[in-house]
Amino acid sequence: MSNPSPERAAAVLVAVQLPGVTDVDHAANLAELGRLVQTLGHEVVASVSQKRSALAPAAVLGEGKLKQLAQMTGGSGTIPSSAPEKKDKARARRAAAEDDAVDEEDEDEAAPLDAPPARTATVVVVDNELSPSQARNLERATGAEVLDRTGVIVEIFHRHARSREAKLEVEIARLNYVAPRLREAGGADRQRGGIGGKGAGESALELDKRKIRDRIAELREELAAIQKEQGVRRAQRRDARRVALVGYTNAGKSSLMRALTASDVLVADKLFATLDTTVRALQPETKPRILISDTVGFIKKLPHDLVASFRSTLDEALEASFLLYVADASDPTFRSQLEVTRTVLGEIGASAVPSRLLLNKVDRLDAEARAALVAELPDAILLSAKDPADVAMLRQTIVAFFEAAMVEGELLVPYAKQNLVGEVFESARVLSEEYDEAGRRLKVLAHPAALARLESLLRR
Repeated sequence: MSNPSPERAAAVLVAVQLPGVTDVDHAANLAELGRLVQTLGHEVVASVSQKRSALAPAAVLGEGKLKQLAQMTGGSGTIPSSAPEKKDKARARRAAAEDDAVDEEDEDEAAPLDAPPARTATVVVVDNELSPSQARNLERATGAEVLDRTGVIVEIFHRHARSREAKLEVEIARLNYVAPRLREAGGADRQRGGIGGKGAGESALELDKRKIRDRIAELREELAAIQKEQGVRRAQRRDARRVALVGYTNAGKSSLMRALTASDVLVADKLFATLDTTVRALQPETKPRILISDTVGFIKKLPHDLVASFRSTLDEALEASFLLYVADASDPTFRSQLEVTRTVLGEIGASAVPSRLLLNKVDRLDAEARAALVAELPDAILLSAKDPADVAMLRQTIVAFFEAAMVEGELLVPYAKQNLVGEVFESARVLSEEYDEAGRRLKVLAHPAALARLESLLRR
C-alpha cells in the first residue's frame, strides 16, 4: 500500500493595493499570486487585502489588518520589540502617522473574521516586495513563515530548473535574494583574526555573506563557460531560419512547441514549467530547415536578477528571425500580460524583430468572444494548440513568412567541390539541377544572406 501524500502547507495571501493600481488589476495580481503559491505546493486558505497610500514601514499592513492576519495564523498580531524602546515622543508620533496612512478605514481593533479558514495558515505570502525587516516583523506578528512574491518565484525556478545552465542561473538569483536576508544568530562571536589570533575578525554573519559572494563568483565563472559554448551553437545557427515562441508563463508555448515540432517537450498546466530553452526543427521538415525555440515565460514583477540570469534564454528571442507572441485568449488579463512580455523584450532590443500575435486556447471561448477578439485584434492569429487544423495553419503561416523573403539564384558547384552540395541542400531549396562540363548547376530558392554565403563558399 502506498503511503498517503503529506498534507500541503496552508498559506494565506497578503496584498496591499497602492495608488494607481485598479481594482481589476489588484484582483488579477492576487489571483496570480495564488497560482504561484499553488505551483509551489501550498494550499491557499485565505487572503487579506488592504488599500494604502504606501506599505506600512513596520509590517506592510496596518495594525487592524495585521491582527486579522494573525487570527488566521495563530500569531499575536503584534510586533515584539527586539531592543529597549527609546522614549522619543516625536518619533512615536511620526511612526503612528505613517502607519495610519491608509486609503480605507483600518480597524484599530481586529474585527472578527466572517469566515475563518478551515486550517490555521503556516505560511504568509505577500504580493508586494518586502524588506528584510518587514519580513522579520511579519514573522514575529504571525508566527508563520513569510515569503514575498520574489521569494516565491525564485523558489519555483529553483525547483523547476533541469539543465545545468538553468540550475546555475537560478542558484545565482537565489543567493542574491538570500544574502541581504541573512540574520545574525543570537550571541554569535566574531571569529578571531590577525597574527596570533589578534583582531576582531569576522562575525558569523559576515563570514556567511562572504561565503555567498565567493559561491556566486564560482557559479558565474562556470555559467560563463557554458554560455560561451551555447554562444558557439547559436552562431552555428545564425543563418538558420529561426522562430522563437515568447509570452507570459502558462500561455501554452510548450504545447505549441510540441504540436509544431512533434517533440516531447514538457507540457504542464503550471507556472514556469519551462525554464530551459528548447530548439527543434519544424515538422514536417522544410528545406532549408526552420528551427523553433521555446523560451522561459514572463510574469509581472519578474525579479531583475532572474531577468539578468536568463539573458541567454532571452538572446534566443533577440537573435530570432520571427517572434510569435503567445497569449492565453481565455485569460481576461491577457492584454496586460502581453504588455509585460513586450516590455521585457523591448528592454533587450528584441522589439524590432518581426512578429505575430497568437491568441491560444480559443477552444475555451464561445463564438461571441472569438468574434470580439477578431474585431479588436484583426492581425492576431486565433488558434488552439490542441486543434491539428489550427497547428497546420500556423505552420503554413511560418513557412509563408520565410518564403516571402526568399529569392531565386543559380549556383555552380564545381566537380572538385561536390562536398558542398549537402551544404546547399541544407541552406536552400533546390528547384532544379543540371550537369555540364563545369560542374553541377543548381537553381535554388534561399534567403539573400544564405545565398550570399553559399556563393562565397563556392568561390573559394
